[in-house]
Amino acid sequence: MESTLLSISNWLITSAFFILLVALVPLSISIRSGKKRFENTAIIMTVVAFVMQLGYFILRWTATGHAPVSNMYEFIATFSIMLILGYLITYHYYKTKVLGLFAIPVSLLLIAYGSLFSTDVNPLIPSLQSNWLAIHVITVSISYGILSMSAVAGFIYLLKAIPLNEKSWRARTLEMIMAGIVIVLVYIGTTLVMQGAVGYSDEFMYTDQRGETMVADYHLPSLVNYAEAIPVEHVGDNQYEQVDHFHAGIDLPPVINSQSLNTVLWSLILGTLVYGILRLILRKRLFAFVKPLANKADLNLMDEIGYRSVIIGFPLFALGGIFFAAIWAQIAWSRFWGWDPKETWAFITFMFYTIFLHLRLNRGYEGEKSAWLAVVGFLLILFNLIAINLIVAGLHSYA
Repeated sequence: MESTLLSISNWLITSAFFILLVALVPLSISIRSGKKRFENTAIIMTVVAFVMQLGYFILRWTATGHAPVSNMYEFIATFSIMLILGYLITYHYYKTKVLGLFAIPVSLLLIAYGSLFSTDVNPLIPSLQSNWLAIHVITVSISYGILSMSAVAGFIYLLKAIPLNEKSWRARTLEMIMAGIVIVLVYIGTTLVMQGAVGYSDEFMYTDQRGETMVADYHLPSLVNYAEAIPVEHVGDNQYEQVDHFHAGIDLPPVINSQSLNTVLWSLILGTLVYGILRLILRKRLFAFVKPLANKADLNLMDEIGYRSVIIGFPLFALGGIFFAAIWAQIAWSRFWGWDPKETWAFITFMFYTIFLHLRLNRGYEGEKSAWLAVVGFLLILFNLIAINLIVAGLHSYA
């Protein structure tokens, strides 16, 4: 029964991915032509996809017996679902189509990124065996989805407000964001190819920060590795023999997840190379190809959506990411706060949005200034999701 429910849930979220992908077509046509029927078609498809995503969430919860937010795959999938929820709520109130043309691709990228992680169901470690798992993580996921709408609205604002040929820091920064998107796409593509199609696998045995012997499976040649790691090959029955694998010679302490950092470094190298090739071929800034999509956007409306998303998402994040997290930490680890890397970055994110609202309400940071802050806030969320979870070892390394 459990395997059947998991299979159905996986089918639902995969199908939802493709429905959202196809929904971008009528949505794009509706923006260009202004025809209502294409807009309605796109929204109906998005609603259907969201219902299927909810089906995935409920069935996986039923199959596993706990909220499906206990590992990277499940959390990222939940984040992407809440982002679609945030878009649908925003559309309900503001009826703005252009927001979906950017929000849906972000959700699709999240699902694609999440698919790089194992979808297997494993027993919960003791600290996760609590009702606070669902309360804390689902609240944070909802807040992320709503705060993401602020960043999407801010990005659209910047695309329309910044002239294409302007030579300024803001134009260069916007182009850097486009370069970052290329790097993310290359990261996902490279990992899928090397891990799936090529089947590249180099195993290294090392001692982690707790003194336990672990084996890291590298799907890209080792540029960085764990200190005193030994190249090995699995020979069956949990037995390994020493062999020769490529290693560039850079060794790091076990507090750094060298395996994940290695993938990030390759992504930066290959992504930057691909970006450079695209610039040479196209001879234009990449945001020149995205800018026309934002031409019909109402700047005042984008500013309002960005602000209102923060005043709703920020209290939810404070509740789930700080207050509920502290209660759970007291139950699991007998202390409310310990400056674990994840806790520290959650506090940084909390303080950033506190400053955001202070500048908005008391210093007149509206329009373009507010848009930049919204985009930076989303980058902080992504850094917390990717870098802190994967690269820095801590009490939340399982998440």
